[in-house]
Amino acid sequence: MSQKTVLITGISRGIGRACAIAFAKEGYAVAGCCHTRTDLLDSLAAELDTIGAPHLLLQGELQQSSFPSALVSQTVERFGRLDVLINNAGASLIQLTTDTNDALWEHMLSNNLSSAFYCSRAAIPYFLKNRDREDIPPHAPCGVILNVSSVWGCSGASCEVAYSASKAGMNGLTVALAKELAPSNIAVNALACGVIDTDMNRCFTEEERAALIEEIPANRFASPEEVADALLLLTKMPSYLTGQIIRFDGGFL
Repeated sequence: MSQKTVLITGISRGIGRACAIAFAKEGYAVAGCCHTRTDLLDSLAAELDTIGAPHLLLQGELQQSSFPSALVSQTVERFGRLDVLINNAGASLIQLTTDTNDALWEHMLSNNLSSAFYCSRAAIPYFLKNRDREDIPPHAPCGVILNVSSVWGCSGASCEVAYSASKAGMNGLTVALAKELAPSNIAVNALACGVIDTDMNRCFTEEERAALIEEIPANRFASPEEVADALLLLTKMPSYLTGQIIRFDGGFL
C-alpha cells in the first residue's frame, strides 16, 4: 500500500516500455496493457522481475470503455493504490484525407483520444481517495495524469489530418480536465512529442530520416528513454504545474 503505482497504456514497446522500466527503477509498481503483442508483454515482465518491480500486464482493447475500467480497477485491486496514469497508447496514419475512409477516421479518434478519456475517467475516483494519504508531501498532487501527445496536435501535419486531429483533441482534453481536477489536487499535463525513434517512425527510408533530422535544431531523433525521463520528472512537479502542453521536440516547432 505504501509503494506508488503507475498505469501505462501501450506498454509493450517504444515509449510505453521505456516508461515501465524508468518507473520500475524509481520504485513504482507497474501496471499496463497492450493490444496484441503478448510476446513483448512476456519479455517486459521478465525485465521487471529482474528489477524487482511488482507488475500487472494485461492485453485488451482500450477503444471500448469496459476494458479501461477493468484495467484500472484490477490495478488498484492488485496494488492497493494508483498514483500516475500515462495515456500512451496510440497509432499513426500518414494518408491523404480523401483516402481516409470512415473506419480509419473512427479508429484514429478512438485509439488515440477516446482511450485516454476512458482511462482518465476510470482513474479519477481512485486519485481522489489519495487525498487522505499521509505519505503525500505538501503541494504534491494526489494523482497525476500524463498524456503522450504530439507536436502535430499543436500545429497539424499535412497528410496526417486524422492523427493531428486526435492529438489536438488530446491536448484539449488535457487542458479542460486539468481545470476540472485542479481543485481536487490532481495534475493533468501532456508531453507533445516531436520525432521519437520508435517503431511508429520506422516507416521512413534512410533518406527521409536524414531529411527530417535536418529540420530538427537538435539534429537528431529523441529516444523513448528520454521521453520516459521527462514524464518521470513531471510526476515530481508540484500540483500547481497543470494544464500544460509541453513540447518535447528538440526545437522542431
